[in-house]
Amino acid sequence: MSPPAGEQRRRLAVVLWGVLGVVAVLIEAIYRLGTMAARVLTTHTLTTGQLILLAAWTVAIIYFEGYRGFQQRFSPRVVARALHLAEHRRPLHVALAPLYCMALLHATRRRLIATWALIAGIVALILLVRQMPPPYRAIVDAGVALALAWGTVAMLVDLARGLAGRPLGIAPDVPGEAPTPTEGTEQLARQAVQAGGPYDP
Repeated sequence: MSPPAGEQRRRLAVVLWGVLGVVAVLIEAIYRLGTMAARVLTTHTLTTGQLILLAAWTVAIIYFEGYRGFQQRFSPRVVARALHLAEHRRPLHVALAPLYCMALLHATRRRLIATWALIAGIVALILLVRQMPPPYRAIVDAGVALALAWGTVAMLVDLARGLAGRPLGIAPDVPGEAPTPTEGTEQLARQAVQAGGPYDP
């Protein structure tokens, strides 16, 4: 028996709040880095070596950060954790759903260590990049902005897949539980469709 329509909508709202909250953070970073990089790159004449560096860096960062980091790991895990949270709601976790979905809280010990170590590495990289001269800083920022854009699109695709009940192939890494990677996705998708979700045909 399906839950009441109100419960279905609450579950869908949790998923959207968690995932779209993360997307908003990414879009802000894309806009900030992209505008700064565009301003410098359009006012400086890059040498041939700098153009080659820009192309090589962009390809490398999109592959390693955008594809391998975001598309294969981070993005599907964000959606998997959002779906898990919708089925196992706690007031604090729901309030902090974007942080929950990024595995910054209530995750396995290994996941928490990996996530916070990544955050520390990103902060250190930002401080290092700020010391670079303008053309090279803009080259780095442009590549990162494009990789983040790739990751954002991948996350929205994973959100659509998750709400449609398609497997994400990754576990939510929640402590004390061993759910399957697709736990709750098919049920939530059916409930959201019945409730008149945004992906109705």
